[in-house]
Amino acid sequence: MVAMHSWPTPSFRPVPGDAAQLRLYDSANQTIAPVEVAGDTATMYVCGITPYDSTHLGHAATYLTFDLIYRAFLDAGKKVHYVQNITDVDDPLFERAERDGVDWRELGTSQIDLFRSDMELLSVFPPQDYIGAMEAVDEVVEMVQKLLDAGAAYVVDDPEHPDIYASIEATERFGYESNYSAEEMRTFFAERGGDPDRPGKKNPLDALIWRAHREGEPAWDSPFGPGRPGWHIECSAIATNRLGSTFDIQGGGSDLKFPHHEFSAAHAEAALNVERMAQFYVHTGMIGLDGVKMSKSLGNLVFVHKLVGAGEDPSAIRLGVFAGHYRDERDWSDEALDAAKRRLAAWREALAQPGSMAGAEGVVAKLRAAIANDLDTPAALAAVDEWAEADRGTDEDGAADLVRTALNSLLGVQA
Repeated sequence: MVAMHSWPTPSFRPVPGDAAQLRLYDSANQTIAPVEVAGDTATMYVCGITPYDSTHLGHAATYLTFDLIYRAFLDAGKKVHYVQNITDVDDPLFERAERDGVDWRELGTSQIDLFRSDMELLSVFPPQDYIGAMEAVDEVVEMVQKLLDAGAAYVVDDPEHPDIYASIEATERFGYESNYSAEEMRTFFAERGGDPDRPGKKNPLDALIWRAHREGEPAWDSPFGPGRPGWHIECSAIATNRLGSTFDIQGGGSDLKFPHHEFSAAHAEAALNVERMAQFYVHTGMIGLDGVKMSKSLGNLVFVHKLVGAGEDPSAIRLGVFAGHYRDERDWSDEALDAAKRRLAAWREALAQPGSMAGAEGVVAKLRAAIANDLDTPAALAAVDEWAEADRGTDEDGAADLVRTALNSLLGVQA
């Protein structure tokens, strides 16, 4: 089996001046709080793609959000241990491959390659560990066994398909991550890959952690019979085996809050006997196109590689995404892209006559403060706009370099 590799690391120049304390909204506690990193390395796990289609702007917006967090940690002088998975064996991948008449492995490889290319184009920091589900099967088997041994999982009474499920009663605090009501959990579980009506389950919300082999599907050997990993436990095993039983940030889109992140945390907590898997659970809002949520079913997707192929500047794409706050439901349109292009042009024009060093230091301080305040990119962009539109005074040596370095290193924008 070929190990996954990520993509090249973008440049990061240290920004003169003092970094601000990063504060983020935690979905579990439902409050904004300082991210206190123990030691010199921040730890972050972000759920990766299921590689059955190209990277659309909704995907990109999520990874751009965590790229800002990565950059904020670097600005604070921290190292970052970033882990991301690829769900390279899953039902949506099989279904798309069958529909298109291609081998599911070839489809997955092609889309993973395209994702890497998109992330490189957008200057997104890569994970140090980029791990496919197929690479981590042994790790999943080990965690499934721990859950079985702890009485936190069970085999359904089905001789033909003896699937293994984790119980929602395995942890006392189940539900703390999403804060959803029982009714909301039932709704989202059914909509987002759950199988509430599966005969033999002790609770309709119990989650699959090992799928026994079915004809026509790939399978791996295990002490409990051939099969393949469930989705949630894949992330539990990959994250904790590289970051430890507890780590700083678990991230992804808001649609992953339940059941995926709730169960990923619960599996790890039950298997490893810890109270809380992540210090912060961070979720991004969905992206719409012209007022309608982007989705594969509607066919209204905007693809990163097509935008860049049409000549759009990746920095303008970043600014278009950052024009809205990461936790909000945001909209993408031609107008939004045009506004981002005008903003980028104005910044570049201002850098040709940057003005005083004091003004440059002031805008960099405002930029840092806005990003540190739960990634308030609208405020960050407004601060740079204000500087670009103002009387910047007499040009001084170093002013342009300071602002340009801050835009590049903190926002990932090539100005």
